[in-house]
Amino acid sequence: MPVPYPPVISGAVEGDVDEAVLRRVIVHIGATPGAVHGKNGKPRLRQGLRGYNAAARWTPWIVLVDLNHDAACAPPFRTSWLPNPARWMCFRAVVREIEAWLFADQDRLAHFLSVAVSRIPANPEAVEYPKRTMIEIARRSRRREIREDMVPRPRSGRQVGPAYTSRLVEFVERQWRPDVAAHSADSLHRCIERLRGLIADP
Repeated sequence: MPVPYPPVISGAVEGDVDEAVLRRVIVHIGATPGAVHGKNGKPRLRQGLRGYNAAARWTPWIVLVDLNHDAACAPPFRTSWLPNPARWMCFRAVVREIEAWLFADQDRLAHFLSVAVSRIPANPEAVEYPKRTMIEIARRSRRREIREDMVPRPRSGRQVGPAYTSRLVEFVERQWRPDVAAHSADSLHRCIERLRGLIADP
């Protein structure tokens, strides 16, 4: 079955920030985002993977999942989750969390968070806990609203601030550059190249 032009790519992700990134990457390669499923955490995403892969027998799909510390590197992780990807499936592991792909656009993220560029990790995929690192960077923001939105309040019991997700979605939609970020995040680069190959497959 030929891919329509512009191709529509459906997807599945862990959460809202991941969805924003997925949609931005799809648009970046010249395709159209379709329905995005999941958005309810990693275990639920894995439960639905078999169905997503079945759908990818007929139309293009992309599934993004954070590697975290579930494996030393992406290839064995992908094989353990999906040993037999369908023809139109792009199943990619984000090393190690989606925040790492945002760090990879250093200049734009530093501007958005109002911090020095030197505070943004230069080797984002080497960061052990990107979400924690993002919060610590936001804690040093010159903008009070960034600190209040992204940093968890004392004794709140929360891991992130009240508007952490919406702030990162805003950054992705308005400022993040996948082409620039791909130079510093190899898993993003491979994701983009795989998607381009997918929609070029006649």
